[in-house]
Amino acid sequence: MPAFAESALMGAFQLVFWGAVLVCAVVATVLAVRHHSTPAADMRAPDTVFWDVFMGSVVALPAILISTLAAPWSGAVLTVLGVSAGVAAHRSSPRILAWHSRVRQERRARPLYSAAQDAHDMLLERWRRYELDPANCIDYPGMTDVRLPETSALIKAMREAEQLRAERHQGYAPAVERFALALSAAERAAGIPAGR
Repeated sequence: MPAFAESALMGAFQLVFWGAVLVCAVVATVLAVRHHSTPAADMRAPDTVFWDVFMGSVVALPAILISTLAAPWSGAVLTVLGVSAGVAAHRSSPRILAWHSRVRQERRARPLYSAAQDAHDMLLERWRRYELDPANCIDYPGMTDVRLPETSALIKAMREAEQLRAERHQGYAPAVERFALALSAAERAAGIPAGR
């Protein structure tokens, strides 16, 4: 293999390698700076932003310099690539940070949602005793009579909780609490002893 072809191949490899390092460093730096400079960030943000920029430049500048030492034209290519990656990351960072915030919020809400599902299942089981057990239907007809305001409110609360459960909506847990209150109110109105 001629020396020129070998040199060109090595230069292309270095350009690709250092280009990937540079793009990753620039994108990570821009995202970190945008994240730490939002109004929701803590009061140490200026110090954190400084260290974000410092760490990004510690990786980005050597990537450009090392590649430039191997092939002088590659410095210009990598500089343009780094600026382009920074602009693209800056423009897309609000969407990326919003997605990250949604994922974090869903992860935090998962235990609450699971607890609401368990409570909802127990409430539905409690309701089914009045609806499906013939003895309870005879003893407590008010629990299935939707003309009564308490029973009508119970059915509405139960329907709302079912809809929000199917949508995995953030208002699901409060809807389950309203369902529990409506079921207790309907039981009181039907004359069912407490704790039955």
